[in-house]
Amino acid sequence: MNADVTAVVQSPYAAHQKVYPREVSGRFARLRIGAVVLLLGLFYVFPWVRWNGRQAVLFDLPARKFYIFSLTLFPQDFYLLTWLLIIAALSLFFFTALAGRLWCGYACPQTVWTEIFVWMERLVEGNHSRQIKLDKAPWTADKILRKTAKQVLWVSFAAFTGFTFVGFFSPIEHLAAEVAAFHLSSWELFWVFFYGFATYVNAGFMREQVCKYMCPYARFQSAMFDRDTLVISYDTQRGEPRGSRGRGMARAAGQGDCIDCTLCVQACPTGIDIRKGLQYECIACAACIDACDSVMDKVGSPRGLIHYSTQAQIDGKTTRLLRPRILAYGAGLALLAGGFAFAVAHRMPVDLDVLRDRNTLYRELDDGRIENVFSIRIINKDQRGHVFRLSALNLPNAVIDSDSPTQYVNAEEVKTVVVRVRIPADQEHGGRDFSILAQAMDKPDLTVVSRARFFAEP
Repeated sequence: MNADVTAVVQSPYAAHQKVYPREVSGRFARLRIGAVVLLLGLFYVFPWVRWNGRQAVLFDLPARKFYIFSLTLFPQDFYLLTWLLIIAALSLFFFTALAGRLWCGYACPQTVWTEIFVWMERLVEGNHSRQIKLDKAPWTADKILRKTAKQVLWVSFAAFTGFTFVGFFSPIEHLAAEVAAFHLSSWELFWVFFYGFATYVNAGFMREQVCKYMCPYARFQSAMFDRDTLVISYDTQRGEPRGSRGRGMARAAGQGDCIDCTLCVQACPTGIDIRKGLQYECIACAACIDACDSVMDKVGSPRGLIHYSTQAQIDGKTTRLLRPRILAYGAGLALLAGGFAFAVAHRMPVDLDVLRDRNTLYRELDDGRIENVFSIRIINKDQRGHVFRLSALNLPNAVIDSDSPTQYVNAEEVKTVVVRVRIPADQEHGGRDFSILAQAMDKPDLTVVSRARFFAEP
């Protein structure tokens, strides 16, 4: 039998459908707006704040200094940055185990900047339904004008974001003067463009795709969940079976509270249907809760059809918020945060690096003494300058010779001094460990010690 068979090939990949999140109001929406205002306010305002005559927050990479208000960090303080990153990671574990993806819904930069880009889109193109109609409509003068105005807003805001980002690494007032004079350096121009372009693409076009396909957190979040983790849930027993009804109308026999209006889906920024259960695309923004609560108010049903719950509560069991995982994370976080605060508060305001001269291991002087040469870096992290005197410890009869018996080091300055350490010829030879002490003459309790090794002929 010869029959024509037509092969139908289906692609495993579905074409991307743009998500038009509906604007909702409610307690969670107010929390998100507050988080956006706070976080973006800090980002855009901090570079312009002055502190003791300089920029309050500045990461000066060429000078290898990080200024954070009254705190000045040097490369020797990078262990504090590692400490801070560990605290941030443990905080993520703690809050995820406690209440799911709070970071994603309220504080993630992708979420925060997307909220602003969506707000600008609504400002120009209208609400949820108007945006859908506008995209489906043929190209007219009005559509071209609105699309152009939106792009102008997006590009301007993204460019300002890139400018502000670079302003954390290059003094922003000087950077603004360079922009006004069209005289940016090549690296400044690159990073303004790069960060602005990344903001424009991620927050303007990709939006939920970053959360769904690019962010690794969505993939491993379930490893931090347990049956007592608070997540956004749809009450199936109360809501099913679904059925539509108008305002003030009583439910039909056997009908659930869900009227199948799909507002929870329309409000979701990632376009999922929470009624199908928790999905990895959910960023816990709680927009679906606000949307559903407003509908329940209109139809006269109690709120909470979609709400924060736990798997234990859904199964009819008691939820344990204080459980071993939370207590362990909380205790670790408290210890790390307390230790970090103590380390910053008691950070030594002066540091000392001792480097041996690479050209000569040791040499014998005309008077028979043995000399080792060292390059010493005095790092003054204090807010005022100090005069330091150098001396040798644990090396009997040692004398330190340099161009000046004392060294003045300005506030937040690194000064390199070449010193010569000498011992008598009849003293014990061979290698010997000792220490070099730097003591502030104007503040005797301000001292720092660094170990070194003295070499002589065996």
